[in-house]
Amino acid sequence: MSIWGKLTGAAAGLAVGGPIGALVGGLAGHLAIDHSNGEAASDHDKQVAFTVGVIALGAKMAKADGVVTKDEVHAFKEVFKVPKGEADNVARIFNLAKQDVAGYEAYARQLDRLFHDNRELLRDVMDGLFHIAVADGILHPKEEEFLAHVAQEFGFNEQEYLRIKGRHYKCSKYDPYNILHVSPLASDTELKSQYHKLVSENHPDRLMARGVPTEFVDIATKKLAAINAAYEEIKVARGMAHSVH
Repeated sequence: MSIWGKLTGAAAGLAVGGPIGALVGGLAGHLAIDHSNGEAASDHDKQVAFTVGVIALGAKMAKADGVVTKDEVHAFKEVFKVPKGEADNVARIFNLAKQDVAGYEAYARQLDRLFHDNRELLRDVMDGLFHIAVADGILHPKEEEFLAHVAQEFGFNEQEYLRIKGRHYKCSKYDPYNILHVSPLASDTELKSQYHKLVSENHPDRLMARGVPTEFVDIATKKLAAINAAYEEIKVARGMAHSVH
């Protein structure tokens, strides 16, 4: 089911509280009930929280470099597939998050608390944010600083952060082996095995299975393209260019 049909009436029983719950409450015209005193959030609540949290982080990131480009807006719509009927609600959340006195760290920490045991989902959040940030072909220093701090809040180390960054933006630290999470000393067989594992893990069906909203799954296509590009680069360097996947 699409996330957007759930947003408008979500505030009444949202069990996540915190800045995300407050944003959904603001959307509905009143504060969400904070059931965060030990009551577990349902899958429905978590999906709402995931989407609202990423919108909020996107808004905070837009504020980081002070300029929201048309490319970034288009990339945002690419990730979320916002229906016309929900565009106003999304815009309200975006604008509420921009104006909110709570820093982006608060949203990142809450997402980490909600999804701490689902590391892949937090990587999906980072992928979505990077996709929006580099849509204009530039990774602004302020955006990179923002993304690095969010990654830290999620508990990702530098290598993990560079792996995510490398899927979206090549820099001097780009390493195709890091993209595939494999050692340069790995054999061709080990390399192929890891490549096929990553392709399987990042298939859209797998993303759906780990709770990513339908609108967010299209990001998997870009992720797979980066994995394929890294694998092809290594194959050429190793003289495997004509071998079969």
